[in-house]
Amino acid sequence: MRRFIGATKSHLRRTLLLLGALLPGGQAAGAQNLQNLTDMDVYRIIAQGVQEAGARNNPATIAVTDRVGNVLAVYQMPGAPPTVTVSSGRNVHTGIDGLAGLVPSTLAAIAKAVTGAYLSSSGNAFSTRTASQIVQRNFNPGEALGPGGPLFGVQFSQLPCSDLSRRFVNGASPPPPDQFRGPKRSPLGLSADPGGLPLYKNGAVVGGVGVMADGVYGLDADVSNIDADADEIIAIAASTGYAPPAEIVAGRITVDGKTLRFTDATQASVVTNPGLSPPVAPSGFVAVRGYTDGGILAGQTYGTSGSGIRPVDAARDGAGYATVAATAGFVPLLLASGPDAPLFPIVAGAVNEGQNISAGEAPVILGQALRVAASARAQIRRPLQSPTNVTISIVDAEGQVLGQARSADGPLFGVDVSLQKARTTAFMSKRNAAANLENPGVFPAIRLVSNTLNRLVPEHAYDVPNYAANMRAFIGNGSLSDGTAFTARAIGNLARPYYPDGVNANGNGPLSRPVASWSPFSTGLQFDLVVSNIINHVLFVRNLNLDITGDGLGDFDPDGDGAVNDTGFGCTPVRSGSSGLNPLANGLQIFAGSSPIYKNGVLVGGIGVSGDGIDQDDMIAFLGLHNAGIGLGTGISHAPAAIRADQIVAAGVRLRYVSCPYSPFLNSREQRACEGK
Repeated sequence: MRRFIGATKSHLRRTLLLLGALLPGGQAAGAQNLQNLTDMDVYRIIAQGVQEAGARNNPATIAVTDRVGNVLAVYQMPGAPPTVTVSSGRNVHTGIDGLAGLVPSTLAAIAKAVTGAYLSSSGNAFSTRTASQIVQRNFNPGEALGPGGPLFGVQFSQLPCSDLSRRFVNGASPPPPDQFRGPKRSPLGLSADPGGLPLYKNGAVVGGVGVMADGVYGLDADVSNIDADADEIIAIAASTGYAPPAEIVAGRITVDGKTLRFTDATQASVVTNPGLSPPVAPSGFVAVRGYTDGGILAGQTYGTSGSGIRPVDAARDGAGYATVAATAGFVPLLLASGPDAPLFPIVAGAVNEGQNISAGEAPVILGQALRVAASARAQIRRPLQSPTNVTISIVDAEGQVLGQARSADGPLFGVDVSLQKARTTAFMSKRNAAANLENPGVFPAIRLVSNTLNRLVPEHAYDVPNYAANMRAFIGNGSLSDGTAFTARAIGNLARPYYPDGVNANGNGPLSRPVASWSPFSTGLQFDLVVSNIINHVLFVRNLNLDITGDGLGDFDPDGDGAVNDTGFGCTPVRSGSSGLNPLANGLQIFAGSSPIYKNGVLVGGIGVSGDGIDQDDMIAFLGLHNAGIGLGTGISHAPAAIRADQIVAAGVRLRYVSCPYSPFLNSREQRACEGK
């Protein structure tokens, strides 16, 4: 264990520097690195973007968020398109692809701003163009015989229905305790449409700006050319003075030997002088239901209680989080809620077949995983040889959160994604997974929404497959009911439009749509489980009910009060076990970084990791669980090798369980860290 201790000391020094030498309780001794957007910053960003959009005769909708997702302002210029057309450019008409006239431009701009903020950190600056590059069916997009993007599926995270994301309540007086605490939801998930950029002050990411001017909410399907995208150029103008340090932009970072993209345009593309931006008309600031009252807010300071993400305070947060910090070897961060208490207190898990994760075991698993992260070399972080920064979530077999903690500078998208991964691996590894997916109560709302989409877009041909039956036909009759242990990587193998991944001449995996009807806006099971909530949320924001069945009543009014309500807390209609918990309450995730947790051979939960590289995520989950099991001696372990998904050979191809990087540690020459465990 010496390699972990040495790396942890280095990681602790970097963490303290990053947070301005944070003392217990989240008070900063030196706040030079604790930054936020002031209301004057927000006004300047909006004014700079409005000036550029006006000069280009491209009236725009511009949104600004802080790092934790609070919408600080939305501005809509006269003549800006009020709604967008959702399009992947593939002429596919399933899911929300091809949908026109329903999604407000304000929601698209907010999603872009959230994406720029959430994908970035003090070690990497990613944009919505970067997101486009890493979520498509081939990496790079437009290149045949390349595997899917490394974050394939991440677009369906930060969902508006998530039980993790906090809500803004318009007109609340007094505002609820968590009104301005993050992380906040994104109305459309993460965006792949160029025009969303992160915002920085003194090298620290403080938020994001999103621009919607061209009326098309899409993506960049071909990275071999250089685009002159109006949304992106306006966003560059808006972010002038708040741009990331040049050394951390996506173009300085490689994945699988391929350089990532930040923007196709540059500051030279801007035709105005942002420093001379005139005042904007106050009437342009607009309210968006569930996001902003129409004014300008200052952003929260990430790392303090007001932001909802602060350092663990052992005296205040209880013995469980004290154990997490002691085991990790440094002070991690957690989500704060209500009277500044942990949003997810350390608790024991539900009992499954006589076994469960105890309240003493959960923090050790969290701490050991953070300890591995501190020693691991980050993939998507500058400077090179930086330790990984991640978020780690632990759930029981029912999807209940048993604890969550994160490194100081992990990208914010990982908070939600790590929980998605943990829940996905627990849900899909249970013996009742097939029964849950085939429960008659699971898909009726989705079929109603598919009818809505088919009616709104005549070309739509949106059916809902029986994914459990697809799995049985592809793998065998016992699939999703025989207790096979699935990681998020193994599930991802089966959720690609080509199987095996990247072999473009082949058909799709059983959890994906066929490539002819697939798009990043309609991926398969992952999307079909949440589409009803996404559409319901759009209708909620617009306060628009639709009568699709023709009975004279709105079909999106489950409580019968005559109005479309927010989507509540929980992204799928699945209910599991006697607890009635929703095991996929923030959605399913289909890229790597999780392991199911067993105790004395019985499935008791899952661990999910998200941060600075998917192979690193895999390794941190896998080794953290392994090391915790050795230290605890209570029967906590990985799945027995005989039931792991990598024992399955489907269509002549063996599934992957985990994929750990070679030579992964900063202070060790160890090559195959996961082998034999």
